[in-house]
Formats: sequence, structure tokens, C-alpha cells
Amino acid sequence: MSTTPASPDPTMEAIGGAVTEGRSGDVRSARRRLLALWSEIGVTGDPLQRCSLAHYLADLYEDPAQALAWDVRALDAADAVTEQRAQEHHAGLHIAGFYPSLHLNLADDYRRLGSFDAAAEHIDAAREHAPRLSQDAYGASLRTAVEEVAAAVSRRDTARRSSAPGPAA
Repeated sequence: MSTTPASPDPTMEAIGGAVTEGRSGDVRSARRRLLALWSEIGVTGDPLQRCSLAHYLADLYEDPAQALAWDVRALDAADAVTEQRAQEHHAGLHIAGFYPSLHLNLADDYRRLGSFDAAAEHIDAAREHAPRLSQDAYGASLRTAVEEVAAAVSRRDTARRSSAPGPAA
């Protein structure tokens, strides 16, 4: 199988462009672009597109309740992504690799909202899926973040983590 998609996916490219814009500091514009794309995709659209968009859009909200709504959508969409669809987008992509990050984000949202039992459940799920992470810098950063959130849950700390993705307070 080649390492390029079978055909270009303009929606995934647009999502990537908005993510880049948000990471470079224009959070409002990135959020608007992603929300417009969400309207185009729809709640029953391509699950990979929905998962990717919702996952990145959640990071653009400082409010943990707003982030939680998008992180729940991302996890729900991931459950509908087939391995075939993931690999149509990129040959090396495996949907199983999404779950540690998705559960980590949910754990962090719940923790920031003071729902520590729910946060602990998602930390457990992130840890369960962590062996599927690659043994590279990305995988290491996620493993570290899981332990940071787990420690914050045990301290009953609701403060935003300095290492969390997204806009600063």
C-alpha cells in the first residue's frame, strides 16, 4: 500500500489548514473555519473527518465544558472509523492510535470540570490504549501527558495544565 491517500481529501486538507492557523495563534479564525466545515460534514458525515475536526476543535476552547462537547464527538466518531478508511487517508494510520489521545483529552476535560471519577475512568482507558502508541516523540509526549493528568486527578486539581494544547487562559 502506498503512503499517499488513494485520492486527495479536500476536507481533511481544510481541517489541517485550520489547525495550522489555530496553532499559529489565530484561534478565532481557526474555530470559525472548523465550525463551517462541521456544518458541511454533518453529524452523519465521514467519521474520520468528524473525529479529526472535533478532536482539533476541542483544543481551541479554553472552557473545559465546550472542549468536552467536542471531545465526546471525536470519540464517538472514532468508534465509527474503519481501519480501511483510516488507511485510505494515510497508509500508516491506524484508528487504534487515536484512542490514547482521545481518552486523555476527555480525562483532562472532566478533571478541569471537577468530575474526578469520570476523569479517572478516561485515564484508565488512555493507559489501556497507550501500548498502541508509537515509540517516538509523539508517543512519549502523550504518555507523559497521561501521567500529568493522572497526577492532577489524584490531587483533585482543576487548574489548566501548562502543557495542554490549545489557547492559553
